[in-house]
Amino acid sequence: MADCLFTIEGEGNMIIHILAGGPAEYCADFSRYESEKVVWAAVDRGVYRLLKGGITPAVAFGDYDSVTEEELVWMGQQTNDLHIVPREKDQTDLEIAINWALEQNPTLIRIFGATGGRLDHGLANIQMLLRGLEVEIEMCIVDNKNEISVKKVGTHIIEDNKNFPYVSFVPVTEIVEGITLFGFKYPLTNKTIEWGSTLCISNELVEEKGTFSFTSGILMVIRSTD
Repeated sequence: MADCLFTIEGEGNMIIHILAGGPAEYCADFSRYESEKVVWAAVDRGVYRLLKGGITPAVAFGDYDSVTEEELVWMGQQTNDLHIVPREKDQTDLEIAINWALEQNPTLIRIFGATGGRLDHGLANIQMLLRGLEVEIEMCIVDNKNEISVKKVGTHIIEDNKNFPYVSFVPVTEIVEGITLFGFKYPLTNKTIEWGSTLCISNELVEEKGTFSFTSGILMVIRSTD
């Protein structure tokens, strides 16, 4: 694949949004996350949807097996940096876009359109959030019902969010130790959870801000709504 024409320059403080090609009915209303410092990338069918929504991505990736030839021609006319990758490859289109986003060294990457379709793709997309932990770049997946992130050991502040009132904690590693929750409806002190445990499912904040901490492992945080 040719080098991207678009790279982000400057001191960081940048937010990158990626719109993947998952089912439209599961996609979040990403207008609530708009920011003047947001840079958009899009993947496969997500390129078409983003352009139709009036947003031109800075860069686009895909094998475009989910668009027609006419749509692909139109997409190429609307964006200056559209990359066509082979259909048979060792990475998904979304992973290619995430690799590009991580190279830009932003402060945050939000991924839309990554859930609700094939389960294999959805699970792999969630696992790719771990890539951000490796380089200390915050990443999350957002759909119409959930906001998903992964955290490493430490104390983390969490703020009340009326869009996603429920908070669940799921172990990514086999064991997560020392979980302590403050400011929650169901507080915890120094608990251990393992794969398969539902102890930390469907909690709620009772204050504007709370904290969660743990001493070993990797924890998935899922904020959700009914």
